[in-house]
Amino acid sequence: MPISKDSALAALRTVMDPELHRDLVSLDMVKDLAVDGTAVSLKVELTTPACPLKDTIGKDVEAALKAAGASSVKIAWGAQVRSAPGVQQGQVAPGVKNIILVGAGKGGVGKSTVSINLAVSLAQTGAKVGILDADIYGPSIPILTGLDERPTSVDGKRISPLHAHGVSVMSIGFLIDPDQALIWRGPMATGALLQLLRDVDWGELDYLVLDLPPGTGDIPLTLAQNVKAAGVVLVSTPQDVALADVIRAKLMFDKVNIPILGLVENMSAFICPHCSHETAIFDKGGAKKAAEKMGVRFLGEVPIDLAIRQGGDQGVPVCAGAPESPQAMAFAAVARNVAGAVSQQVMKAPRLPVIGGQARA
Repeated sequence: MPISKDSALAALRTVMDPELHRDLVSLDMVKDLAVDGTAVSLKVELTTPACPLKDTIGKDVEAALKAAGASSVKIAWGAQVRSAPGVQQGQVAPGVKNIILVGAGKGGVGKSTVSINLAVSLAQTGAKVGILDADIYGPSIPILTGLDERPTSVDGKRISPLHAHGVSVMSIGFLIDPDQALIWRGPMATGALLQLLRDVDWGELDYLVLDLPPGTGDIPLTLAQNVKAAGVVLVSTPQDVALADVIRAKLMFDKVNIPILGLVENMSAFICPHCSHETAIFDKGGAKKAAEKMGVRFLGEVPIDLAIRQGGDQGVPVCAGAPESPQAMAFAAVARNVAGAVSQQVMKAPRLPVIGGQARA
């Protein structure tokens, strides 16, 4: 017996996005719904191409429609990244939908390695991604991307970013002599960073990753005052000294009202490539316990691994050089969780009115 379009739409109202905890219809994720007898086709427009629960949504959609009488269900997929509420588009970085900060309580935890692999992983899902090296005193993104060019300007007003591994890239390291030390006071460093944000022609980006300097100094505070970020990803190694510092960083971001997207455990354990024996060089699981203690999301763990170090030194992040490797898969899992956490920020925006079964902007 054929089903109606209205009954198909009613069935889809029972399907919840597991991340956003709202139904697909009210989230305006159902597109191009068509019914032909008992055959149903539709397009599901995800809030990010890196959706970590795409397969779950697909199974739930098919089950709901078949329960309503559909004999076959054909799903096409799309994605439309939305801006987190309050993002100040058109002011600091026009065209950028979401700014993701990557920070750490102390240096040496692999924050920049996580930043570049996060950016590359997001880009590999089809998102438009940029990365800005916000560590003015110790820029490492030029080495990690293998770029040594000088940026140019098309119109003489704004700088064009460089490009590597599918990502738009900018760093103060591209504008100074590589052997030059920046002996700047805090206001000069923060001014340079804000200028890079404002004066770089980023174009249309879904995500702009900012690799912050470690600690809780001038630059994170200045960004909090001038940029409405979608949130911050905190990076730590598992040992107690790093975790103590990341807790302090979390408290600082809380005080300046920047959402915590979650915590990444980097250098989690070493797995011997010859015998597969796991050695917890810096311990393991500490960041997950710290995330639970702080009440924030645990975004995943990344092993301490030779391939990750080699990729960084060669300017080819492991996610770009060996995307199918276990190491790259670990970063990809982190990226999906970060994208999901950013999408959750959309929930803080006012709900759109529903007209005729479809949400309208």
